[in-house]
Amino acid sequence: MTRAELEEALAGVLAVGRGWALAQTRWNAAEADDVLQASVLKVLDGRARFAARSSFRTFVFGVIRQTARERRRRALVRSLILLRPGASDEATPRASSADLAPDARLESARESERLIAALAQLPARQREILHLVFYGEQTIEEAARVAGVALGTARTHYARGKQRLRELLPDLAPAGAADD
Repeated sequence: MTRAELEEALAGVLAVGRGWALAQTRWNAAEADDVLQASVLKVLDGRARFAARSSFRTFVFGVIRQTARERRRRALVRSLILLRPGASDEATPRASSADLAPDARLESARESERLIAALAQLPARQREILHLVFYGEQTIEEAARVAGVALGTARTHYARGKQRLRELLPDLAPAGAADD
């Protein structure tokens, strides 16, 4: 893949990539932007190489996920080394309502807040798989690769996550949703 092709492919993924970066940084917009920029640089300078074993989007989502993990790990190590009071707060940023742009598909801010609260009640892996499939527009197979789990495990997390959301938000479930 030439540099120009790589840049063009990256540009096509960045809009949904930002939503994934937000999810990986617990909705901290500044941190998500840093992770996204670091991920793009990794791809452009060759530290992360696309081997065509999956789709390019899946590859980029994996780079974003790994970059976010590395940043959290560095922040945690730094806070442990420095032993600063309140350092753990830096490792777990809080969400703010201004950072919820990926939820713009919902009809109102109130429904968006309810959805976020319901998602927070799901186990992390279910949340991750649902985010990849619905916001990242990935297949379950691609989401499994990004999450680093077996396809059957991803399907189970997907089904259980959707079912739990239906239970938590029965008035938001579309008609006939229980059948799929």
